[in-house]
Amino acid sequence: MGIHRIGLVVPSSNVTVETEMPALLSRHPEADFSFHSTRMRMHKVSPEGLEAMNAQRDRCILEIADTAPEVILYACLVAVMVGGPGEHRRVESTVAEQLATGGSEALIRSSAGALVEGLHALNAKRVALVTPYTRPLAQKVVAYLEAEGFTIPDWRALEVEDNTEVGCIPGEQVMEAARSLDLSDIDALVISCCVQMPSLPLVEIAEQEFGIPVLSAATAGAYSILRSLDLPVDIPGAGSLLREDTAATSV
Repeated sequence: MGIHRIGLVVPSSNVTVETEMPALLSRHPEADFSFHSTRMRMHKVSPEGLEAMNAQRDRCILEIADTAPEVILYACLVAVMVGGPGEHRRVESTVAEQLATGGSEALIRSSAGALVEGLHALNAKRVALVTPYTRPLAQKVVAYLEAEGFTIPDWRALEVEDNTEVGCIPGEQVMEAARSLDLSDIDALVISCCVQMPSLPLVEIAEQEFGIPVLSAATAGAYSILRSLDLPVDIPGAGSLLREDTAATSV
């Protein structure tokens, strides 16, 4: 089997997804991957900063398509969710049309859509969240997921607006936020609703501590990439979503 080429469209100040996604998929027992990125300028995670970043999408899609990827991940969750309910479907459809017009056969996924997909795969109904965002942006994420049919009884916003600083949030701070949540009668915990907030080392630890499925934007993205390529979902040490038995029950 050849190497599966993955395209990433990321904010210019993002460094985490390009670390965590290769780390996750390098554990796959059957497949090999390469990763190729294009960047949209963005430093401040604010409505204005996200709007300016999204305006660069067409250029980035054209650039990354030149690498002939099999799958492209639009890797900024909140940039899509601020567009309102169902925005990941509109974005993915628009990008797919752009790719097809340009002669690319690449599949398109978004971090926002991948999180929705991952939560459905876990049959989660009641979900708790940890986000790095300011409270108004975090409320948009909560409203977006509620519009997708999930109930969000409790959530935390770490109120970090500078995207570079989001990539430096200590794992213990994320865990402290998770421990402060009311996790009674919760089906799943999203320990990081952002591909820039580091969380990969926390997923398995948190799952063992809290006794419920734990996922992140990164693990959901990996799940969606594997499913889109029709590859087995079997990544050790990354939580329930990426275990083989979870994938089998979601078919």
